[in-house]
Amino acid sequence: MKKINIFCFGFGQVAKNFVKKIYSGKYDINLSVTSREITQKKKFDQIEYKNFLFTKNNYDKALLEELKKSDHILISIAPIDGEDIVINNFQNIIQNNELKWLTYLSATSVYGDHEGSWVDEKSKTNPTSTNGINRLKVENSWKNLSINKNLPLQIFRLSGIYSNQKNILVRLKSGNLEIVNKKKHFFSRIHVDDIANILFKSLSKFKPNEIYNISDDKPATSEDVALFGCKLLNLDRPKTIDVGSIESEMLKNFYKDSKKVNNKKMKAFFEYELKYPSYIEGLSYIKNNFS
Repeated sequence: MKKINIFCFGFGQVAKNFVKKIYSGKYDINLSVTSREITQKKKFDQIEYKNFLFTKNNYDKALLEELKKSDHILISIAPIDGEDIVINNFQNIIQNNELKWLTYLSATSVYGDHEGSWVDEKSKTNPTSTNGINRLKVENSWKNLSINKNLPLQIFRLSGIYSNQKNILVRLKSGNLEIVNKKKHFFSRIHVDDIANILFKSLSKFKPNEIYNISDDKPATSEDVALFGCKLLNLDRPKTIDVGSIESEMLKNFYKDSKKVNNKKMKAFFEYELKYPSYIEGLSYIKNNFS
């Protein structure tokens, strides 16, 4: 049985699904994670792990020994005030570890607006949102550290994530979803199971200092996805609002950018066939198994 010492900075839905995949892959896992909760031993499914307190201004010094022992590190913490708190606090330890695998989870918001055109990993990065600007800044920090210290880094640029528990069907059933009237506003998605599967594949198939778009095959408008969800649930079309009436700053930023994310590099390198090639398969599965 292969042994893996993995340290997850952040333990949200992507990290949890990845760890479940590792466990099902018959690895002997030594797992440590960080969160905003107090330090404690916890259990996730059948996996016992150590959770360490880590915030922008404070962390439990006990995590240092576990971090030093890690040979795999996953970073899924978003930038805070434009900074990466992992690099700021633990750069010296990470660069001196005997690492086999270091993965930073970024976002396709780094591309900015491409007016509905396709983008790949070589496309211009011109982020328009605060989130995209900060993501690109942190990507560059990790790339510079990796090149200078010869680290086994890969960067995954994730499209809009949905899961069996968090998805547009839940929002439609709650009655809280409105369709935003913006024509030809394309964006891409990815089911969390596909992210976990690709992360797992990268444990054995890895090339340092590479960037991959993690996306499904079918970019679409939010209206197309919402109407498909309505069809599945036999619901009436939700209320339509004008893009200018959006109050949420996060939602405003989302509707600034229109692009279709190319996933060919990801599929070719990892020799991966998507479990959910589009929102059609993904939402249909969720409707049939979780509604």
